[in-house]
Amino acid sequence: MNEIQYTKTIKTVIETDVLVIGGGTAGFGAAIAAARNGAKTLLIERLSILGGMATAGLVGPFMTCYDNDAEEQLVKGIFDELCLRTEARGGAIHPSKVEGMTSYSSYYMASHRHVTPYQSEILAVVMEEMLEESGTQILFNVQVTDCITKDEKIDYVIVNMKEGIAAIRAKLYIDCTGDADVAYFAGVPTWLGKKETGIMQPTSLFFEVGNIDRDKYLGELEANKSNLDNHVANCFAKYVKEAKANGDWTLDRNELGNYEQNIPGRWKINTTRIAHIDATKTSDITKALIEGRRQVQEVIAFMKKYLPGCENVQLIQVATALGVRETRHIVGKYELTAEDILSRKHFDDAICTFGYAIDVHNSTGGGVTFTCVDKYYTIPYRCLIPKNCDNMLVAGRSICGSSEAAASYRVMPACIAMGQAAGTAAAISLKSGVCPENVDIVNLRNTLIEQGAVIKD
Repeated sequence: MNEIQYTKTIKTVIETDVLVIGGGTAGFGAAIAAARNGAKTLLIERLSILGGMATAGLVGPFMTCYDNDAEEQLVKGIFDELCLRTEARGGAIHPSKVEGMTSYSSYYMASHRHVTPYQSEILAVVMEEMLEESGTQILFNVQVTDCITKDEKIDYVIVNMKEGIAAIRAKLYIDCTGDADVAYFAGVPTWLGKKETGIMQPTSLFFEVGNIDRDKYLGELEANKSNLDNHVANCFAKYVKEAKANGDWTLDRNELGNYEQNIPGRWKINTTRIAHIDATKTSDITKALIEGRRQVQEVIAFMKKYLPGCENVQLIQVATALGVRETRHIVGKYELTAEDILSRKHFDDAICTFGYAIDVHNSTGGGVTFTCVDKYYTIPYRCLIPKNCDNMLVAGRSICGSSEAAASYRVMPACIAMGQAAGTAAAISLKSGVCPENVDIVNLRNTLIEQGAVIKD
């Protein structure tokens, strides 16, 4: 028997104006924007910390928030405020102060000038402070399990809390889960990965290391950087090749992504790779975490044995959340494509601007396809509006866009910018008494610009 009938009276019902589901970077931006623009806002997060990939996932630094020529900062507003406040707390370096081909950018140049090094544990505290100051209510350890819908609207979101099952009713919902979980439960059509094949980008498990002889380590990096092009920061290629020959490197990747934080000698490592994972499935997530932790130990052993300055390297921490690059994409009012990005297509309803490359981590072969954009591109509001649900917006990597397009906008500065746009639109929608699709786009764009967003024409 594969099915059972289960009936239960839900006694806990919570009401709010705007419910933001997911406290990662997109949800952070959405909740602050909604609250600051006058909406009673509740943010729920399934983990015990804000920031998602930036904190529980230990992903870092923030990729560039500048245009491809590294001349103009394109993501400001809430994102820039977060960077400045985290820097003021000693937990980050503002992107304007960071160049490419340095330890902060893992010796990449293309799309890696003006990245933002940060400490995940301080970033999480600053996020909490900003949300509480905005008036947003935060609830941790809340897992969405279903939606009750009526007439193409969400009536309730059903969640699991410590107290048991609860229902949350909002006037408007913003899905910032990254996996479009709420949209999927609400019946919005979605697709996984590349639409034609269903293949998704591989997952990773970040970790942090310390106790490195920094002068020796950086000396090796500096000595090798003249041999690099603008796309590949494989300073340690010869050591990886040697380790492979000796059976000490089994990863399907040929480089060591190492990003120094603002604490000298403390590094975030982006090297593990677990392909063919569907992160909408619990069994796949479990398998990837187990394999990721095994790979972490292999990389640590490699560093100790082969890399100058790493003889006494120490593992500081391993991410508790799997680094997921891609799962569901919603079917929305417009699908952003790589062609749109590369041709810098004009959108009258553009709500944010971005300039990061189309960065496709291949699911087979271990390589990366890296295509730089022409200075910048914009994301239209219609990509955030799902089909078949009139009282929801979606922000973050699961908006309506092709797999190739998502390989650019999936990174965290863009997610915060999309979140800010969704939260602002939700508040305007409630004030004007129209559904999100019918929000006055001129009013939305003007409000975003007044509140620090950059929208290029």
